[in-house]
Amino acid sequence: MDRADGTVPVMRHTPHVLVVAGSDSSGGAGIVRDIETLAAFGVKASVAITAVTVQTHHAVQHVDAIPPERVAQQMRAALAANPVAAIKIGMLATSATIAAVTDVLADYREIPVVLDPVLVSTSGSRLLTPDAMAALGDLFASCTLITPNLPELLRLAAVETTGASENAVDHARRLIAAGAQGVLIKGGHGDGTESADILVRAGHAIQAFTAPRLVASMRGTGCMLASAIAAHLAFGDDLAIAISEAKAFVHGKLSAI
Repeated sequence: MDRADGTVPVMRHTPHVLVVAGSDSSGGAGIVRDIETLAAFGVKASVAITAVTVQTHHAVQHVDAIPPERVAQQMRAALAANPVAAIKIGMLATSATIAAVTDVLADYREIPVVLDPVLVSTSGSRLLTPDAMAALGDLFASCTLITPNLPELLRLAAVETTGASENAVDHARRLIAAGAQGVLIKGGHGDGTESADILVRAGHAIQAFTAPRLVASMRGTGCMLASAIAAHLAFGDDLAIAISEAKAFVHGKLSAI
């Protein structure tokens, strides 16, 4: 596929990305959207399913969390079977699953990890148990990048909502202080004619990735963005380049609606 600047990338090896996420029976989000996105970049997917959800495009009807030890076994089997070059994490459901995933990642610190913190569904259903929020902090240290939208950022940083969006960078720095290497604040919930995603990293200047704000909406864009970033990291791209290319990819999908 062409890059955002119109050039054609040089053909490279085909890497594997391990996706750790929940299933979505509607196909609008979750592991289905992740695999679809990785395939668009010519990347092979391995999977560790964390939860099976029963949902339509409008509501989550039921969630069955996979036993944490089974999630860990899936991850270790995938990592043993394939040359995994990046890991993308989505829905984790419970604190026990977060702990199991964190334990596995401790043995693979050389692999870049992108965490899309799935807290609630688009329809508003909770996809992470209340007690699991604290456990996420232990996972941050294993993550190359965390990709919260503004509402998720507020919850992760445990701040009040009044006026909080004006200090989003400060909230992201709380997650950096908790151990995350990088936080990408997604601007889809912001205002204005441009949607700006802000990258905050310790020891780096803040970077903004902008695109014209679109009226169109699509379920699973968070999954799509995080998986596209993971795909580029799997090819060995710099984080900023991976984010820029992934944002252009998602913008192109939304523009086509």
